[in-house]
Amino acid sequence: MTNPEFDQYPPEDHEGEPTTEVDCGADAVVASLEQAGVEILFGVQGGAIMPVYDALYDSPMRHITMGHEQGAAHAADAYGIVSGEPGVCVATSGPGATNLITGLADANMDSDPLVALTGQVPTGMVGNDAFQETDTIGVTGPVTKTNYFADDSDTVGDVVGEAVELSRRGRPGPTVVDLPKDVTLGETDQRPSEPRLPDTYHPPDRADQETVEAAAEALKRAEKPVILSGGGVIKGEATAELRSFAIEKGIPVITTMPGTGSFPEDHDLALEMAGMHGTGYANMGITHCDYLLGIGTRFDDRLTGAIETFAPEAELAHIDIDPAEISKNIKADYPLLGDAGTVIGQLDGAIAGPLDIDPWREQCRTWKEEYPMDYEWDPDGPLKPQYVVETFDELTDDDTIVTTGVGQHQMWAVQYWTYTEPRTWVSSHGLGTMGYGLPAAIGAKLAAPKQDVVCFDGDGSFLMTGEELAVAVRENLDIVVAILNNAAVGMVRQWQDAFFEGRHSASQYPWIPAFDKLAEAFGAEGFAVEQYDEVAETIEAALAVDGPAVIDFHIDPDENVYPMVPSGGDNGRFALSEAQLEDL
Repeated sequence: MTNPEFDQYPPEDHEGEPTTEVDCGADAVVASLEQAGVEILFGVQGGAIMPVYDALYDSPMRHITMGHEQGAAHAADAYGIVSGEPGVCVATSGPGATNLITGLADANMDSDPLVALTGQVPTGMVGNDAFQETDTIGVTGPVTKTNYFADDSDTVGDVVGEAVELSRRGRPGPTVVDLPKDVTLGETDQRPSEPRLPDTYHPPDRADQETVEAAAEALKRAEKPVILSGGGVIKGEATAELRSFAIEKGIPVITTMPGTGSFPEDHDLALEMAGMHGTGYANMGITHCDYLLGIGTRFDDRLTGAIETFAPEAELAHIDIDPAEISKNIKADYPLLGDAGTVIGQLDGAIAGPLDIDPWREQCRTWKEEYPMDYEWDPDGPLKPQYVVETFDELTDDDTIVTTGVGQHQMWAVQYWTYTEPRTWVSSHGLGTMGYGLPAAIGAKLAAPKQDVVCFDGDGSFLMTGEELAVAVRENLDIVVAILNNAAVGMVRQWQDAFFEGRHSASQYPWIPAFDKLAEAFGAEGFAVEQYDEVAETIEAALAVDGPAVIDFHIDPDENVYPMVPSGGDNGRFALSEAQLEDL
C-alpha cells in the first residue's frame, strides 16, 4: 500500500553536507547532531523542546514523528542495534521525558547506543513544580550510562556531541541531555566542536598479556571447551574475529540471546542459544564443559540459572570491556578486560592450530541428535507458532531482520529461525519489555531499508504499542508484523500452568480485536490465518505488499515454550514438556 502524500523523505533540498547556522542553543544542538553523523531522529513534539524542533526545520536530518515517546525510544534503540551507530530520540519535558524511561532502561540493560534529548522548563523555574516539569536528571540517572543538564547556550552543542560519542564508545549505552528552554532559545554563535569523549573516560583495548597467556594455556589443556558468545561480540564488531577463532580452533560455540547471530547457527560447531529457553544441547554443553570462554556477556540469571550449577566443572575466562561485569555474577579464573575483537586476536596469537578435541565435538553432535528442536503438529489441528516462524524463515533472505516483543512469541522467534548474520535479531533482553517489537521494526527498517524486516509479536505485546502502526503507514515502511495470537499473555499463562496450579489470573483475554481489520483501519494491509495451508501463501502476499502488512495468526492457545529451565534451576536439567517440568 503506497502513500504518495507522505513520500517526501528525504527532502530533495536536504542532500549534501549539513549547513545549519548557529544563532541559538537549539541550532547548536542540531549542528552537533549533524556533525556527529546523525541522519534520523525519532520523537514527539512538545512545548519545552519546541526550539529544537524549530532548528530541525531546515536540517538535513530526517525526523520520524512517533505515536508515543516510548515508541520513539524503542525505534531509536533498534536503529542503533542494526546500524551500530547511536539512535536518537527526542521528547519534551515532563510526561515526554518520563515516557522515554522504559526505552532508556531497556537500552541500558542491553548496552545499546542511544541518545535522548529532552526538553526542560527554563532554568529559573527548575525546582518550582512548573508546568510539565520533571527532574529528568534524577529520574534517568539509574537507567543511563550518563546524563547531562545543559546550562549554557555556548556549550550545549559540545555537551550533545559528547553524549553521542559516549553512547557508542566502550560499552555502549543510553545517554540523556536535558535541555532547558532558555538554553535552547539563548543566543550564541559558538559552533560545536568535533564530538569527543570526556577526558576521564578511557575504555580498555588490549587485555593484560600475562593473563591472556595463562588463559590460552588453560584452553590448550582443555578437553571439553566451549565459547559463550554474548551481545558484546556484535556490539564490539567482533563477529569476524569470533568466527575465525572458533572455526580455526574447532571450538563449539554457544550464544546468549543478545549474542544471536554472532555465530552462524547452520554451522556444525553451533550449539545455538543457552539458558532458560535455550537448546538442550547448548545447556548440556555448558553443564559438561571443562573450559568456558565467555565473550561480551553479563552472565545474567536467565542464562545461568543457579550460579552453583552453571558450568560447574569449567575454568572460566571472561572477555569484557566493562570491568564491572568481570566476576560480577560468575567468578572469572582468567579476567580479560578489553575490546572483544582485540582480545580474541590476542588469544588467537597465543594458540597455534586447532585444538585436539574430536571426542568433545562428537559429543556435542550427539546431544544435537538427542535433543532436537522439534514439535508435534497435526495438519488438521490448531496452528502451531513454530511452524509459522519456520515458514517465514524459509520464505525470506538470510539477512532478514527479525524484531520481537516479549513473551512466548519472542522465544519461538529465536528458537525456530536460523540466524546466520549479526544485527538481524532485535529484541528486548534484560528488561523484557512487552511492546518493543513494532517500534523496533520501524527503527530497524529505517536503519537497513534494503533488508526485509519481520516483527513477531504477541497479541498482548502488540496491544501495548500498536499505535506505531500509523507511523509505519505514514512513512510507507515495508515491514511485516506477524501476530502469534493466542488470546493471552502467553508466557504468564504458561507459568501459571506450571507453578500456580493453572490459576489463570489476568493472563487470558475474553475478547481481543480483529488485528487484520485493525491494520486496515490504520491504512496497512491486514490478513488473518487459521489453517496450515494458508500460512505460506499469506506470508508471500504480505511480503509483496508495498508498505506495512499485519498477519493475525490464530495459533494453538495451549502451546508452550520448551525446552525450559525453571527460574534459578540447573541448566543441565531442562524440561522438554510440562510433565518433565513437574519432575524438576
